[in-house]
Amino acid sequence: MQQLGNEKPIFGHILAVLFIVAAFSPVVTATEIVVNKTVPIVDYSTEDIRAIFAMQKRIWPNNRQIKVYTLSDSNPLHKDFVKNNLNMFPHQIRRIWDRMTYSGTGTVPIELDSEQEMIDKIANTPDSIGYLNSKIDNENIHSFKIH
Repeated sequence: MQQLGNEKPIFGHILAVLFIVAAFSPVVTATEIVVNKTVPIVDYSTEDIRAIFAMQKRIWPNNRQIKVYTLSDSNPLHKDFVKNNLNMFPHQIRRIWDRMTYSGTGTVPIELDSEQEMIDKIANTPDSIGYLNSKIDNENIHSFKIH
């Protein structure tokens, strides 16, 4: 019969294996920030992206209003996009949007239900921006270049 003291190392090994599996599991990642073909191609920075999605930057360099699309807060792609592209947590960006809504100082992004809806909106809405899981082959949608 095993002694109780021997169970701890087994439990530790199980935790280590679970950690390794979780660390190397495929994760949904927002690899592409996309824009409608009408968006001017200039050098944009990470700060520009954060300002656009925080609704603080509202005008493109061509003086046209930016139309921002996002997915719901619970969508894994949205969570990944906010963490990896905006360097924020989803609750932080939501707090910014809620403050703007309740104070009347601005508008929030238009929330969409799916990536397919995001593709349709970006392709058919001039001056729009959003994000997708991967590159898309659509003549009306371009990848957003960050420098």
